[in-house]
Amino acid sequence: MAIRINLDMMLAREKMSSGELAEKVGITQANLSILKTGKAKAVRFSTLEAICRELHCQPGDILEYEED
Repeated sequence: MAIRINLDMMLAREKMSSGELAEKVGITQANLSILKTGKAKAVRFSTLEAICRELHCQPGDILEYEED
């Protein structure tokens, strides 16, 4: 089981840089990078909510379940 993170696609859709999103959401670029690469072990709902607010999307647009 794997969870795919589609942040790059959503950033491109909104024409926003990772740095800009990190600043608007209130997290470091390093932590956003960890999330984007799928290396994060968890994500706070408050962070996910802020990302969705800034990217005008739903959590399911960012997180995708993929079977092995």
